[in-house]
Amino acid sequence: MAELFKILFVDDEANVLKSLRRLFLDEEDYDILTASSGMEGLEIIKENNDILVIISDYRMPEMTGVEFLAQATQLLPHSIRIVLSGYADTAAVVEAINIGHIYKFIPKPWDDDQLRIDIHNAVETVLLDKKNRQLSDALEKRNKELKELNSGLEKEVEKRTASLRLRSQVLQLAQEILDSLPIAVLGIDLEDQIVQINQQGIDLLADEGEILLGASVKSTFPPGLMELVEQIKRDGNAHMELDCKNTKVTGIGSFLDNNKERGMIISLTPR
Repeated sequence: MAELFKILFVDDEANVLKSLRRLFLDEEDYDILTASSGMEGLEIIKENNDILVIISDYRMPEMTGVEFLAQATQLLPHSIRIVLSGYADTAAVVEAINIGHIYKFIPKPWDDDQLRIDIHNAVETVLLDKKNRQLSDALEKRNKELKELNSGLEKEVEKRTASLRLRSQVLQLAQEILDSLPIAVLGIDLEDQIVQINQQGIDLLADEGEILLGASVKSTFPPGLMELVEQIKRDGNAHMELDCKNTKVTGIGSFLDNNKERGMIISLTPR
């Protein structure tokens, strides 16, 4: 069933209310409510918090239309309020606008077609305002979620940055320890490239200014050292005496953790 848009008419004249109800009799989208006084209108509003448009007479006994609309504003702040009256002057219009927060002031007798248009426009205005508030609430919720997400990401980035900084310090310390050893230490990956070498290894194998990291062992190692590499590939480990650029060394090597997939490590100890 389609949603019905509730419209409340308040007027102390019964004939006026009958005319208004009859005017909107063919409007299938509207649920027309009527009240003969401001007090009755307030009671209806309290029982129907989904009223979209409130149309009230200006002059009514006990409670004027402006007084009624001022209280209606407190109960339904997002509704559209219209004054329908045969009494109107500048002071009355200003009072209705300032106190009753009205959307439009329509004089009696009204034009039926124009009144239908005014009510239709008022309903559209309320629905548009409702949609805008929903979008605004959704945007605010999304922004809050993004803020919380960004806060979590910032903490995660800080945590990972601290972890990377610690790892970098550990790697630097490990390299310093390797460089302080009295023997050459080399790491070879599956593609036969040098992926680790300490200072003693550089001093032993590199020509002046040569960069060994990332270099192929075939283009860098002397024959004796290549023989050690080939033996490791065959047997998983090797131990031999060999010459490295006019330096006699004892070469020892094996697969890292006895796992061929992890490459090999070689140590060269001067004799």
